[in-house]
Amino acid sequence: MSTEEQKKKDEYFMQRALAEAEAAYKEGEIPVGAVIVCRDRIIARAHNLTETLNDVTAHAEMQAITMAANELGGKYLQECMLYVTVEPCIMCAGAIGWAQVRRIVYGCQDEKRGYHEYAPKALHPKADITYGVLEDKCRALMQRFFKERR
Repeated sequence: MSTEEQKKKDEYFMQRALAEAEAAYKEGEIPVGAVIVCRDRIIARAHNLTETLNDVTAHAEMQAITMAANELGGKYLQECMLYVTVEPCIMCAGAIGWAQVRRIVYGCQDEKRGYHEYAPKALHPKADITYGVLEDKCRALMQRFFKERR
């Protein structure tokens, strides 16, 4: 697959993650969305549910990992790619690593809570990481959310 084809595919799936983030935004949740793709098919879609479930672990990535594992019938997601609008936190990076997700694509960085700053080795050592996909849209949604709450 060419670099341009991969870029288009990444943008397509990140748009799906952004749709999840928009759903979170409308529900008053921090607007983070995630999709998990296996063999070019979305097998899990999720967004933050920490307020709804009153559960600090109900991040978009955690919800998506559980959904994908149920869909595939196993806890390892080696054939899968995770698309998430914001850089995973340390907790989510650990779960992504344990699930052995092959490729992680995220939109914007999270300078305050992102895994890269605090736990750069949390993901599986063979994982491929791509960031900056639809970065401006992902960041703008987060900024709009927090601006409205301050």
